[in-house]
Parts: sequence; C-alpha cells; structure tokens
Amino acid sequence: MASGIFLLLDDIAMLADDVAVASKMATQKTAAILGDDLAVNAQKATGFDQSRELKVIWAITKGSLKNKAIILPLAFVLTAFAPFLITIILVLGALFLLYEGVEKIEEYLFHKKEEVKNEELLNSTKENILEIEQEKIKSAILTDFILSIEIVVIALSAVSDKSFGVQVSSTVIVALIATFGVYGLVALIVRMDNAGFWLIEKKRIKSGNFLISAMPKLIKTLAFVGTFAMILVGGGILSHKIEFFHNYYIDALPAIVNDMFIGLVIGAIVLSVVKIFKR
Repeated sequence: MASGIFLLLDDIAMLADDVAVASKMATQKTAAILGDDLAVNAQKATGFDQSRELKVIWAITKGSLKNKAIILPLAFVLTAFAPFLITIILVLGALFLLYEGVEKIEEYLFHKKEEVKNEELLNSTKENILEIEQEKIKSAILTDFILSIEIVVIALSAVSDKSFGVQVSSTVIVALIATFGVYGLVALIVRMDNAGFWLIEKKRIKSGNFLISAMPKLIKTLAFVGTFAMILVGGGILSHKIEFFHNYYIDALPAIVNDMFIGLVIGAIVLSVVKIFKR
C-alpha cells in the first residue's frame, strides 16, 4: 500500500514537471501576443475617472476571466473534433481587430469622433457617466475576447504533441497569466501618478514628479502601440492562416512589416465596408 502511494506521488510529480515544461514552452510562444495584449488593454483601460480606475480594471479583469471560461472548453473541443473552425474564428477575430485599429487611426487623423467623445465626457453628469463607463468596459472586454482566442490557440498549438491532461493544464496556466499578469501591469500603470503623489508626501520630490509626468506619456505611448498592435496581430493572423495573403509577402522586408502592410490594407477595406453598411 505504501509503495502504491509513493508511485502515485511519483506520477503526480512527473505530471507536474511535464505541465511546468509545457507551460514554459507555451508562454514563450505567446510572449509576443501577450506584449500586444498588454498594449491594447492598457489603452482600453485608461481614460476613466481616477476614483473609478481600479474598479473598472477589476470589472474588465472579471470579464476577461469569463472570456477564458468560454474560450478554453470550446478550444479543447474544436481542436479535437473540428480544428478548421478555429481558423475561421481566428480570421473573423483578425478582421475585427483590424477594423478597430484602422478606425482609431482615422479618428486620430481627422479628430471628428474624438472631439464628440471629449464633448460628451465634458458635459456628462453623474447619471450618464456610468453609462459611458459601461460602454468602454464592454468594448475592452470584447477586444480581450478576440485577443484571448489568439493566446489560447497559440498556447494550445505549442503543446499539441503532449497528453490531453498536460495540454489542458498548461493552456489554463497561460490563460491565467494572460489575465492577471496583463491587468496587474495595467493597474500599476494607471496608478503611477498616485505613487508619485505618495513619494512627494514622503519628501522624495524628484522621484514623485518623475512618475507624475511620466504617467500620461506612458499611456499615450501605450495607446499608440496598442493601436498598431491590433493591426499587427490582425495582419499576422491573416498572413499565417490564409495562403493568399502569405503569397504577397515581400521577401526583402521583415515579416512584421509585411503583416503591418496587410493589416492596414485589409483594415481600411473592412472599415470602408462597415461605413457603407452604416450609411
């Protein structure tokens, strides 16, 4: 009986070791998309009232966990029985990301929608500010859903040669890292100015002023990076999943430039189509 227990513990230890190795491998494969995920979500999770920032980030984090709870079981089932559907879902998600990314570039260039949104926020009341906040949270959770699909699929494909138990365990670990790691960093970024004021109170004025002045610059940088990250991710999905786009790769250019070019072109087309239907 004692030897049986030791054998069971040995099996558990071996399984845990396999999961750890597989999780490390899957995390390395998803490192790039996790970086894009951070930039996009930091952009989505900013612009709220300071007293509501952490509550909003927690609301988005809970939404992200619900997304993972939906995506993970579906990914395991589709991988086993209908892998072709995963490609279709990824392509549709890519088109959505490209639409959002190119739309933000258009807003920045022409400032029309941005001015309307700023005017709406300036004239907002206690009653409708929460409605505006809820709209932004829904938008952030929807974008998280698309990026979560990409993260889960890449993590799962990285450990496809492992046993089913190891695939499930390692992919779940990567999904949790993608949620708590990313939104934990986002929370730290949006509270940089609070940390700066705390340092000033502690007579560390230079450090405090540095954090306060750096915070808006960092958020603007992340907003810029996040917009192009959406286009890069979307273009990368199309170029890797659809042979037609990959055939138009320019060998002299790096893959990232090709993905960005494809993303911008297709994003502009999708935006135009959406505008036609809206009219």
